[in-house]
Amino acid sequence: MTEKILSTRKNGMAVLLLVILAFIAGLALTIYGGIRMDEYGDSPALMVIGIIILCAFWIPIPGLKVLKPQEALVLTLFGKYVGTLKGDGFYFVNPFCTSVNPAAKTKLNQSGDVKTANPVMAAMTNMPANGVEIANNKISLKVMTLNNNRQKINDCLGNPVEIGIAVTWRIVDTAKAVFNVDNYKEFLSLQCDSALRNIVRLYPYDIAPNVDTTGDGIADEGSLRGSSDTVAIRIRDEIQQRVNEAGIEIVEARITYLAYAPEIAAVMLQRQQASAIIDARKMIVDGAVGMVEMALERLNENNVVTLDEERKAAMVSNLLVVLCGNHDAQPVVNSGSLY
Repeated sequence: MTEKILSTRKNGMAVLLLVILAFIAGLALTIYGGIRMDEYGDSPALMVIGIIILCAFWIPIPGLKVLKPQEALVLTLFGKYVGTLKGDGFYFVNPFCTSVNPAAKTKLNQSGDVKTANPVMAAMTNMPANGVEIANNKISLKVMTLNNNRQKINDCLGNPVEIGIAVTWRIVDTAKAVFNVDNYKEFLSLQCDSALRNIVRLYPYDIAPNVDTTGDGIADEGSLRGSSDTVAIRIRDEIQQRVNEAGIEIVEARITYLAYAPEIAAVMLQRQQASAIIDARKMIVDGAVGMVEMALERLNENNVVTLDEERKAAMVSNLLVVLCGNHDAQPVVNSGSLY
């Protein structure tokens, strides 16, 4: 399906003026013909012509279309696609043309489909207080945001994670959006779910050894938490490949929520805490060993005291206990001999 742009139909104002003039003329002819027939017995031809004009003047009215900026209208004539109106203006088209938008009544978590239940907000947004907006067949060409529900997906290590994305999109081909898919909004939502699942299962939640996330056969440090920008780009590209047939352009995709699933969140938290404690202890031990080595070297260089192997072992043990302990050391002063 190829989109046809009807850009030479901005003559709605002229047609509207002609319709008004035809109504006035028909009304005048009807009144004048009736007067002439009653008073002078003339032929009712003028009155009949006026009645015919009054009956026919409303036919062009359905062909008048008003579009605001970033709106489009897909038109069909007896089931055949005739073209798309794009751009703001006052248009006149064939009065028998009908507009088509199968997704007009579809409500998703999108910027353009947010329902309003507050009467004050309803007044500010020109929507009814019950949150029901009168659907029309105009297609918005604005950039919109789809905020899909959070999904529970297993990462490449089998750990269940909850993730949500926000997809920024817009329609670039109205004919494909209307005729190639049944409902382009639902189609986009389902493709976002599918693409998100396919990409997330390639990554671990956190950095893991021997994991290849790029498919080149080489282990890397990619992860959902640490490579969120890369993951978002891959999700966007995956969605774009799936919605090209629907005439939709994916502007951006961003991860809005990422966490372990509740059933393993507590265990994973303990695992992270244990890993952090081990890393901290390793750093403390490395520092303590370095300080002991430095102390022994300084004592030997300056000949402060000569220590045999047994005394060195005792001093090393005491220093490591002091430096690696969780609490402050309580020294015991020996005033006598070491032996």
